[in-house]
Amino acid sequence: MKIALCQINSTVGDIEGNAKKILEFHHRAISDFSADLTIFPECALPGYPAEDLLLRKSFIQKNIDCLKELASQIRNSFAIVGFVNKEKGKLYNSAALLGSSKILELYSKQALPNYGVFDEKRYFEPGQKTKIFKILNVSMGISICEDIWVAQQPSICLKQSKLGAKILINISSSPFFAEKFKLRLDLLKKRVKESKCPLIYVNLVGGQDELIFDGRSMALDHKGNLIALAKSFEEDIKIVEVEPSKKSEPSFIQIEKNREDLGQKIEEIYKALVLGTKDYVEKNHFQSVLIGLSGGIDSALTAVIAKEALGKEKVIGVTMPSRYSSNETLGDAKKIAENLKITFMEIQIETLFKTYLETLAPHFKELKPDITEENLQSRIRGTILMALSNKFGSLVLTTGNKSEISVGYCTLYGDTAGGFAVLKDVPKTLVYKLAHFINEKSGDEIIPVTTIKRAPTAELKPIQKDQDSLPPYDLLDQLIQYYVEEDQGYNELLRKGFDSGTVSRVIKLIDSNEYKRRQSPPGIKITPKSFGKDRRMPMTNRFSEF
Repeated sequence: MKIALCQINSTVGDIEGNAKKILEFHHRAISDFSADLTIFPECALPGYPAEDLLLRKSFIQKNIDCLKELASQIRNSFAIVGFVNKEKGKLYNSAALLGSSKILELYSKQALPNYGVFDEKRYFEPGQKTKIFKILNVSMGISICEDIWVAQQPSICLKQSKLGAKILINISSSPFFAEKFKLRLDLLKKRVKESKCPLIYVNLVGGQDELIFDGRSMALDHKGNLIALAKSFEEDIKIVEVEPSKKSEPSFIQIEKNREDLGQKIEEIYKALVLGTKDYVEKNHFQSVLIGLSGGIDSALTAVIAKEALGKEKVIGVTMPSRYSSNETLGDAKKIAENLKITFMEIQIETLFKTYLETLAPHFKELKPDITEENLQSRIRGTILMALSNKFGSLVLTTGNKSEISVGYCTLYGDTAGGFAVLKDVPKTLVYKLAHFINEKSGDEIIPVTTIKRAPTAELKPIQKDQDSLPPYDLLDQLIQYYVEEDQGYNELLRKGFDSGTVSRVIKLIDSNEYKRRQSPPGIKITPKSFGKDRRMPMTNRFSEF
């Protein structure tokens, strides 16, 4: 028996389109590889996560109707498809076995994740039965994503093997963060060791709002050896063959040489950012994107990612120099646009800035210039970008990184104005690593070296540097990781050897800028804990670490 791991990029809500894609991959696996069974990811039919669409009866019914129509077209082979089932008024995250033009078997997910970005208990009821699907006389244990992550005693995989399963199958929609692949692989090896059964894991691929699904579907033999691995961040079909043995314990035959697309950390993050940008723009039907090119490293990196994701024809760079902009940053903004061969616009903001200052002068008299005048420049730029967005129908990509967003080093209605924040979960130190990776990968100076070497600056007042207002980024990013991503408090950070003054200052900045983060655009998750659904802090909050 040949089994096809069909790793597809579903779109939430495009149920008919997803059904069409499932059928296309199913037929391709049969015609090209003579597959007997195709396996698709968790919720492949409705898309994942569908969130409050799951509260709409019409959405649920359409997904059920499309599953029935799909089943009617799968006759002389079999398919396992993730969908949303409804029984007695309750919803279940389910897998359907299709064959002989009908729905043969159903299994409903037992372990519903309710942490981080997951809130499945809001929508689904847990399944109660461990199931075995018998396909061409081979008993297969079926589970869905979280089922194999939960440390149940005994685990679902072990239960399935005791019920007679000879192969374990897990369909997943497991979101990406850097280096998660190793966690998955280690977990799957553990489940194989417990059950002594080979295991097939099929994961979703693609971008959905802030989440990225990296694919990398795989098959492990009964010893835990990785024998098949699908591509990362791309749709793919991977084939494994089941060979019956005299002991009635089936084993996998490797059909093609395994290409271990494990990826290095920086490379996989770059791929995730590209895929996330591409899918957000294209699935939401934007024709092009706008980026404010300051000549700094964040906007340069955003432009490179956008061009890689969408092509040079769909990226517009806009530089908006003021009286404080240096010739060096203006030159670098032009240089990155030339290197990428993207459309480039230069719009001076000095006249507008003067008008604002003159208009406000009677009301600001006897008051010294401060951050107010700095933010005016950022807001003028934000207004210009949004005007261009309205006129041309282009999506504005903001360029702020996680370090700046964490401590509020950004301007509401200024550099936060836009539709999608590509670097929202990318710390500043990682921005530099990605810039070096891009230049090394291309063998050329795509991002100008002067951009990389220049001390970060917002250029909103004379001789301004980020470190005038913030700790050095290498120190700041460590504190953000411990405080935001690992939830370690003030005393824990002091025990790690950090200076008390720096710790208290950074914590106060992070805590006091929740209101800004709530108003910022969505962005791509690449760390274990990003801002947004991962971290939900109250804006009105009097708790103090001190």
